[in-house]
Amino acid sequence: MTKYYDNLETRSHDERKTDLSKQLPLQVKNAKENSKAFSKILHDIDHQEITSIDDLRTLPVLRKSELVRLQAEDPPLGGLIAGTVQDLNQIFQSPGPIYEPGMVKKDWWRSARALNAAGIGKGDIVQNCFSYHFTPAGMLSEQGILAVGATVFPAGTGQTELQARAASEIGVTAYIGVPDFLQIILDKGDELGLDLSKIKKALVGGGPLFPKTRQNYKDRNIICLQNYGTADLGNVAYETLPDAPMVVDEGVIVEIVTPGTGDPVSDGEIGEVLVTSLNSDYPLIRFATGDLSAVAPGKSECGRTNVRIVGWRGRADQTTKIKGMFVRPEQVADLVARSPEIKKARVNVNRSDNNDVMSVLLEIEGETNKDYDPMIKEILKLKGEVQIVSPGTLPNDGKVIDDQRTFD
Repeated sequence: MTKYYDNLETRSHDERKTDLSKQLPLQVKNAKENSKAFSKILHDIDHQEITSIDDLRTLPVLRKSELVRLQAEDPPLGGLIAGTVQDLNQIFQSPGPIYEPGMVKKDWWRSARALNAAGIGKGDIVQNCFSYHFTPAGMLSEQGILAVGATVFPAGTGQTELQARAASEIGVTAYIGVPDFLQIILDKGDELGLDLSKIKKALVGGGPLFPKTRQNYKDRNIICLQNYGTADLGNVAYETLPDAPMVVDEGVIVEIVTPGTGDPVSDGEIGEVLVTSLNSDYPLIRFATGDLSAVAPGKSECGRTNVRIVGWRGRADQTTKIKGMFVRPEQVADLVARSPEIKKARVNVNRSDNNDVMSVLLEIEGETNKDYDPMIKEILKLKGEVQIVSPGTLPNDGKVIDDQRTFD
């Protein structure tokens, strides 16, 4: 086990709570005063009253679709940065298109903690195989590599033979990139008879790390950990032990909520990941990532004390077109909010005789004779078969809309 990046990682629950009570109101104040967009979004909010995660839940959710709209209305960054575009060092573009700011500051995207947990530091030569083209992934990783005192080989993507030869000739000791590209480089090295045995560490992201892939690396004496982040937020969480839940980064606050809402789910229940960044340059507050995850119980064996999440469990944007009408997670959430006896709801979509069939499953606490058909038609704009089920019946998979149709 590597040493901790700093003492923030081992704070007690009370210390972290106290620190947060000071940081949160300052970040909300910063966003209101220095960001054109957040000055409107948080117009009626008293920053002094936002001192905890419970208080944070009173603030509106910022969805990616809204970010796209804001950027279209006020290009290129939607007025969300704290300052002006001219204050920035970099602007990146991700598919959408969505534009992201960048700053040339030490570990601005906070990838250093994940690298440190993977044992990467001074003396390592790191082959950075994230893209340096358009998206921030390459620069994001490079800043973290430099922050932990390692040396960067900015390899980027593709050109497998060149990657393998360079790794051998330079003496690369660590890899960072998507999970499967390292295997491609290693296989090419085997084919060319190259010595890549100095590679002992890997930190991967941007896609799922399958158990077989991790085992293949282990068989080569490469310890592979994974992290989770986004181009908007930087690093969000990271593994400190193989196959263990991910520890949330100290520079963000993570909430897990029912998709389409800002309402928290119970610990262990899968929901959408909302992130509030403590980055003063880009103060995204309650940003909906669209990813599904869950809070993992307990604390990490590594000694880090922050909350943990189970990793990526799918996408929360389950918007589905049924009989020509879009049904969105927000509508299903509204359905639950209308009646206190409804604890959970799920829309299942199937096909019968070349027609869409919608079923609405409602977890009801206690007995009910209520007719839910009018409310469902009002909110979802469609008729559907209502099925009343007992609490705990619906699976814990984060889905509120399950499209089971096949169009073969």
